[in-house]
Amino acid sequence: MRERPWNGRCHRCGKETSCHIMSMFNTELICMDCAEKEENRPDYEDANAADVAAIKQGNYNFEGVGMK
Repeated sequence: MRERPWNGRCHRCGKETSCHIMSMFNTELICMDCAEKEENRPDYEDANAADVAAIKQGNYNFEGVGMK
């Protein structure tokens, strides 16, 4: 996925927001509502574990496991 700069809107839902976080599944910058939806996905723990494993291997630019 190609990175997009933060423009004050959630890359996923388009909502205007002043607070964002990077998705655990890809490189989208998402609002806290979308982040909460991600955390409730059944595959969230697997995505989080993959992120932690990538960081431990020195990959600080992990692009996530992808959205399914």
